[in-house]
Amino acid sequence: MSRAVLVLENGQVFTGQSFGAVGQTLGEAVFCTAMTGYQETLTDPSYHRQIVVATAPQIGNTGWNTEDDESHGGKIWVAGYAVRNPTRRVSNWRASTGLADKLVEQGVVGIAGIDTRALVRVLRDHGSMRAGVFSGDALADTDTLLTRVKSQPSMAGADLAGEVSTDTGYVIEPDGPARFTVAALDLGIKTNTPRMFAQRGIRVHVLPSSTSLDVIRELKADGVFLSNGPGDPATADATVDLTKQVLGEGIPLFGICFGNQILGRALGRGTYKMKFGHRGINIPVIDVATGKVSITAQNHGFALDGEAGEEFDTDFGRARISHVCANDNTVEGVELVSGQAFSVQYHPEAAAGPHDAGYLFDKFATLLEGTRA
Repeated sequence: MSRAVLVLENGQVFTGQSFGAVGQTLGEAVFCTAMTGYQETLTDPSYHRQIVVATAPQIGNTGWNTEDDESHGGKIWVAGYAVRNPTRRVSNWRASTGLADKLVEQGVVGIAGIDTRALVRVLRDHGSMRAGVFSGDALADTDTLLTRVKSQPSMAGADLAGEVSTDTGYVIEPDGPARFTVAALDLGIKTNTPRMFAQRGIRVHVLPSSTSLDVIRELKADGVFLSNGPGDPATADATVDLTKQVLGEGIPLFGICFGNQILGRALGRGTYKMKFGHRGINIPVIDVATGKVSITAQNHGFALDGEAGEEFDTDFGRARISHVCANDNTVEGVELVSGQAFSVQYHPEAAAGPHDAGYLFDKFATLLEGTRA
């Protein structure tokens, strides 16, 4: 491995070795606390334009397989990857190749051998920030590299959902007879989400982010799903407008992650950029109504305004903040009191992560059943 450096916009430099492709990559430096599931993390479209720092010290033990990709087509979406100790030998019966080989194959520039604990402390203290990883011919003096880092736009104000969305719609058939049809707006959808719907007898039409209400009507969809995705929800005015139209039609709606922020904005709430966000698979969330705590998978750098249990008026009836994070009281869910629409900030599809919140897919199926009846 050749020399590589990671440069933060505050001027700090971390020197290590190249990992994966050699060259230059720019993005927002964020950290993920998950001990497992790196393949799902790297292929999650919500990480588009971000350099992910793994807090787990050893990465790559299980190699790379053909089953765990969370992007349609198996694309790695992270801008770059920073690790402490990449494993030298793959040991897993499902592995088809190694992590480093896959990064090279897809041109993902990474860095290894750095003190990731020190790097994470910087990001926790000062917040996620613009960064760059440089190796090979992309190396230069620090001032030059810092200029490149600062030349990239901030994640605040970034309109990215359209960049990761499918260009054409596709269908995921249910396991067994079709009970319902759901129109899923692809804002960066993970592959396990339609799979979770399919397990409940739901046919899923995955649609481009630019989809109109007319298309949803033509499909005779029983419900609408707003997926996870990258970027600043304040830029997604068209998607917010579509959500308002769906709510106005009385169509059941379920949102996850970015979809939670979209529903919140459609209900009149604001959003803000968090200091360093939530990224991991062990984050506790409280259901305000029951007090039940679920351990959840999360990946978001923006959140909704609000407080636990807060109720407020909207153009579609009363709404309330339904879930909050036990760590910092960040809003983790919003819903219409009528039950027509609900969303959560975390990832009940759990890829990777715990399955505590899988019941939300059952809740949506029950909502669809009740609406049809």
